[in-house]
Amino acid sequence: MAKKNFIVHRYRSWRKTWNQNLDSPLKRFFAHLDAVFIDHSFFRIWFHNFHQVAEGVYRSNQPSPRQIRKLHRMGIRTIVNLRGASEFGSYALERETCKELGIQLIDFRMYSRRMPSVESILEAQKVFANLEKPVLLHCKAGSDRAGLGSALYSLLIDGQPIEVAQKQLSFKYLHIKAAKTGRLDHFLESYRCFNAQTPTPFLDWLQNHYDKEKELQTFHANGLANTLIDRILNRE
Repeated sequence: MAKKNFIVHRYRSWRKTWNQNLDSPLKRFFAHLDAVFIDHSFFRIWFHNFHQVAEGVYRSNQPSPRQIRKLHRMGIRTIVNLRGASEFGSYALERETCKELGIQLIDFRMYSRRMPSVESILEAQKVFANLEKPVLLHCKAGSDRAGLGSALYSLLIDGQPIEVAQKQLSFKYLHIKAAKTGRLDHFLESYRCFNAQTPTPFLDWLQNHYDKEKELQTFHANGLANTLIDRILNRE
């Protein structure tokens, strides 16, 4: 047990060093190792869950340095990291590569299993309204937070109807609505139902009619779906 605790402590110490910078080959090696085995980037080597959301706006899973260079060749100017800043090696590598290529990296944390708050949606609007395009929105798997972010962009910036925005949360992107991640679908569906009866702009509904606690109580996740998301797929 003492040996295990020593290894864990040593590993966490290493994480803190590469989170500051990757100024040595050894730090970069361990950051890549962490990205592959801890952040599961080996699943994303060939599958990027990359799709277009709107003109000049794209979504994907966590990009590797190689993928970021490819995105740069495509003309991507901004990357919005919906995971937020973290100690994962994949984040340190992403930050370094974006700086090297002159891509603006915006860390804006969203959550895949929480009912969205009014404050978080209003903050998302501010972030999305000032993006320099072409832009990529990404989370870890490109399924849940990238889906909500894309749906909000469609609603708030692109002016799409709710029915179109809802399509960004779909099994097409490996989003599973039966699990707790379905709270994101429930949030959008609540607006769709309200808007169908009483046509109301999304932000008006959000600030004057949306009841987060009520929506939490009316959503029920499936236990098997939660097991798939939490334990098998290990989604954030």
